[in-house]
Amino acid sequence: MAPTAADPQAPSGIRRIVAASLVGTTIEWYDFFLYGSAAALVFNKLFFPSSDPLVGTLLAFLTYAVGFAARPLGGVVFGHFGDRIGRKKLLVISLLMMGGATFAMGLLPTHASIGVGAPVLLTLLRLVQGFALGGEWGGAVLLVSEHGGDRSRGFWASWPQAGAPGGNLLATGVLALLAAVQSDEAFLAWGWRVPFLLSGVLVVIGLWIRISVTESPVFLEAREKAAEQAAAGVKNEAPVVEVFRRSWREVLTAMGTRFGENISYYVLTAFLLVYVNVHLQLPKSEALNAVLIGSAVHFVTIPMWGALSDRLGRRPVTLIGALGMAGWAFAFFALLDSRSFPAIAFAVTVGLLFHGAMYGPQAAFISEMFDTRVRYSGASMGSQLASIVGGALAPIIAVELLKEYGTSTPVSLYLCLAALVTAVTVWVARETRGRDLAVDGNPSAAAEPGHRLRDSEPIGS
Repeated sequence: MAPTAADPQAPSGIRRIVAASLVGTTIEWYDFFLYGSAAALVFNKLFFPSSDPLVGTLLAFLTYAVGFAARPLGGVVFGHFGDRIGRKKLLVISLLMMGGATFAMGLLPTHASIGVGAPVLLTLLRLVQGFALGGEWGGAVLLVSEHGGDRSRGFWASWPQAGAPGGNLLATGVLALLAAVQSDEAFLAWGWRVPFLLSGVLVVIGLWIRISVTESPVFLEAREKAAEQAAAGVKNEAPVVEVFRRSWREVLTAMGTRFGENISYYVLTAFLLVYVNVHLQLPKSEALNAVLIGSAVHFVTIPMWGALSDRLGRRPVTLIGALGMAGWAFAFFALLDSRSFPAIAFAVTVGLLFHGAMYGPQAAFISEMFDTRVRYSGASMGSQLASIVGGALAPIIAVELLKEYGTSTPVSLYLCLAALVTAVTVWVARETRGRDLAVDGNPSAAAEPGHRLRDSEPIGS
């Protein structure tokens, strides 16, 4: 008898699946966030030299945003093939692409060596990073969601989400260590390359773990059904076409759910480095160490929020985070302006706690919105489209607001409004907790844990 999603004795085991997804997403986010940290600290000097530090930083963040622009395309391509040939194969490809691009960044010549060719090459590699990450998120969370049972899906699926702070913790930690043991001159000359080259070692470790897992049993069952339908002469649309024809409301809900979460994360981590180092003129180690502390707490608490969503529902937990972030947006910058390291670390940590309440339940919430045959495409598209209007523009808008007004108040308003967009989206959305992912019908409705929704059954919120 084939192992099912709820079978705890499946050969790979849910913990093995979670470990493979967590390690892979941690490495991929390490690569992606490393660029964001470097854009705030060194790329403005090495690839975009300018007499105005904020202008150089703005240009560096524009290439940072290019990576986000490629993510929806990656979501479409990886989603299509992930829904057709499987989650596992595409996750291996995404890890190789991301790691290769990051390693290559560590070998790039700077603007002083080859002029305009340096930022062009940097931008091309950033596009590869974004394309790979666009396919990573959907596959990683689905592999866990479709292996885990209905009752504890929020908890298990939140572990790949912890890969984001895990990767940020790793990237920021390496940069902070190098900044502590090197002079600014040495760090600019060659030290910044070390974290990028380290990516090659991490990818080998990630591949070894990721290749060992089994394919999603829910996907395998759906593929068998699709093969039977094809043999009977039934033609199915391409997954991405079916998503936009039949599940566009779920795509919009996923986008709104991610909007405030996405913007808040990049303001709390990437823009923070600019605000503390350039605007407040404090040592870069102050911001890096604050992000380190906050990311450690964030990593531990994301699965707790996921577990809480298994008890209370995806919507209530996400609302806690969104409304909390809307209020914290103003306290956050007030604490930064104190120029006290304990206050800065506290500001980042509390902000990331509220972010975790939005982010922890998100993997299960978005996975439960879509049917198996289009789940990779739907989850990836909803998530990555939000990244363009959210995370891609967040540091750019924040830097421009700071440059224009010279104060943090407009940035606080921007962060608050973004969080409220997510709060409103989740408030009007329907609860998905407990949905049986093996049952199609795209109910987008509440179910008790372990209970299968039937087409004739009334849907409640």
